[in-house]
Amino acid sequence: MSEDKPHQNLAIIGHVDHGKSTLVGRLLYETGNVPEHVIEQHKEEAEEKGKGGFEFAYVMDNLAEERERGVTIDIAHQEFDTDEYYFTIVDCPGHRDFVKNMITGASQADNAVLVVAADDGVAPQTQEHVFLARTLGINELIVAVNKMDVVDYKEDTYKQVVSEVQDLLKQVQFNTEDASFIPISAFEGDNIAEKSDQTDWYDGEILLDALNGLEAPEPPTEADLRLPIQDVYTISGIGTVPVGRVETGMLNTGDNVSFQPSDVGGEVKTIEMHHEEVPEAGPGDNVGFNVRGIGKDDIRRGDVCGPADDPPSVADTFTAQIVVMQHPSVITAGYTPVFHAHTAQVACTIESIDQKIDPSSGEVEEENPDFIQSGDAAVVTVRPQKPLSIEPSSEIPELGSFAIRDMGQTIAAGRVLEVNEN
Repeated sequence: MSEDKPHQNLAIIGHVDHGKSTLVGRLLYETGNVPEHVIEQHKEEAEEKGKGGFEFAYVMDNLAEERERGVTIDIAHQEFDTDEYYFTIVDCPGHRDFVKNMITGASQADNAVLVVAADDGVAPQTQEHVFLARTLGINELIVAVNKMDVVDYKEDTYKQVVSEVQDLLKQVQFNTEDASFIPISAFEGDNIAEKSDQTDWYDGEILLDALNGLEAPEPPTEADLRLPIQDVYTISGIGTVPVGRVETGMLNTGDNVSFQPSDVGGEVKTIEMHHEEVPEAGPGDNVGFNVRGIGKDDIRRGDVCGPADDPPSVADTFTAQIVVMQHPSVITAGYTPVFHAHTAQVACTIESIDQKIDPSSGEVEEENPDFIQSGDAAVVTVRPQKPLSIEPSSEIPELGSFAIRDMGQTIAAGRVLEVNEN
């Protein structure tokens, strides 16, 4: 894959049984990103079993099986390229922690494909994912009305599903002009890489063309530097080397930087990327760098590096809008789960529930409710139990969203409205 195409993170969202895995497999296959040996291997098996001719579906079934057995295979990278872009799929289908992946820094999605099965229409997860996509600032939505083969490619059925989804988008105040609809069959390959003769009533774009036509996200190079630290290494001959991904702004050698909340700083001596020294790095670059006077014990994973003269915010408390996806009981003030924001994982107490919001309209339903539960959206005030660097999503979206986890699952997601520093 050539490095010179712009990169996009693409979320594939929608209800679990609506064909997300098949669609991802089909996209990888049609763009030549399923490794040849994987295809060969399955082709041989298919022929042995008398399923002559190479069946895409057969490959998919085997990959799905391997995935369920927890085997990581080549396809797990979930990357493909089109004529215009180099895509990374944020949601590995079937991945329980889709939400956590979608919103913790490195995998923040720029755009999304919402998969809705033609034979089933809008399902509970469809609603949840659409609301999340809007809360997390997805710009454009491609709605793939999948399994058209199951409904005999009927235009009426397609139109019915489109109008259901449009109603849902209106409810969550998603601009329907930023959504396009395509009838597809991921299983049969209709309208994915080429126009299907089964849907002669449809004259819009096919899926790969729609993906090529997505607007390129503007890299946030003009913003202040924000570089969440993933790991800190000691390398002989160099010293302490923090490693992370530049989310916003530029990192240059000679810059004076500050690490928050550890509150230490110094001058950037060297920056390394792909084992080569470079003078600067920008958004999306994974770097290791060395800062004069910083020792291994001075900084840690979850710190954020920014300009020394305008360091990253450290929240004493912050207000946030959250969406509760699943919680076995109710959430009340005083609840202290773990917040995952960029590379930080910090226990935070929900000090107060300030407003309950109607997730379908965004209107305030109730001031200071006693509790919230699954399906609710709310504005809450949060107090981190130890220092946490986080930013308002209106100012630095890349550091303004988080997942809330408890009991081994993502129970809520949200974005920061306001940070109150000490």
